[in-house]
Amino acid sequence: MFTGIVTDIGRIRRVVPGGDTRLEIETAYDTASIALGASIAVAGCCLTAIEKGADWFAVQASAETLAKTTLGGLGAGARVNLERALRVGDELGGHIVSGHVDGTGRIVETRPEGDSLRVVFEAPAELARFIAPKGGIAVDGVSLTVNEVAGARFGVNLIPFTRAHTTLGEARPGRAVNLEIDLLARYVARLREMS
Repeated sequence: MFTGIVTDIGRIRRVVPGGDTRLEIETAYDTASIALGASIAVAGCCLTAIEKGADWFAVQASAETLAKTTLGGLGAGARVNLERALRVGDELGGHIVSGHVDGTGRIVETRPEGDSLRVVFEAPAELARFIAPKGGIAVDGVSLTVNEVAGARFGVNLIPFTRAHTTLGEARPGRAVNLEIDLLARYVARLREMS
C-alpha cells in the first residue's frame, strides 16, 4: 500500500526486453535500505525490487503491466515518480493507493490558475464513472484531489510544490498518464452493482 506522496523522482537507466521487461531505475533512495522483494511504486505501478546497486534498483514488468500502463512506452532517460511502500506508523498524507493502475488517461489541457497549474485529464469511459468531485485519484502515482468532472474529463490543480517534486511538473497536453481510481469508489460501485 502507498499514499500517493512521491518521495523521489527516479530515472530509467536501462530497459531490457524479455519474457518480462526489466527496468533499472536510478534513485536517490538509500538502496541499502531496499530489501529485495520490496514493493516500490514506479509511476504509480506497484513493482517488486529484484536487484539493486549503489544508486539504482531493478524491477520486472509483465506484458500485462506494460499493456495496461505507460511503462511500456518508457525508455532510458525517462523520469518516473517513486514511492516506497507504507510501513506501520507512517503518516497517511495522501490517500490509500494500492499501486494497481486501473488504466491510462491523457492530459487534454493545462492552464495557469493563480500560482497553481490547472490540468484537465480524460479518463477511459469505464473509469470515468468512478471519478467524483472532491474525491481522490492517483495520477502517475501522485495523490490528487479532483476539482470538477465533466463526462470523462476531470480537472485538478497542481500547486508549485507538486510540480517541483513530481513528474507532473512536465504536464503537457497529449501526454499519457497512469490512473488509479479511489479504492473506496471502486468498492461502493461494485456493491451498488450487486444490489
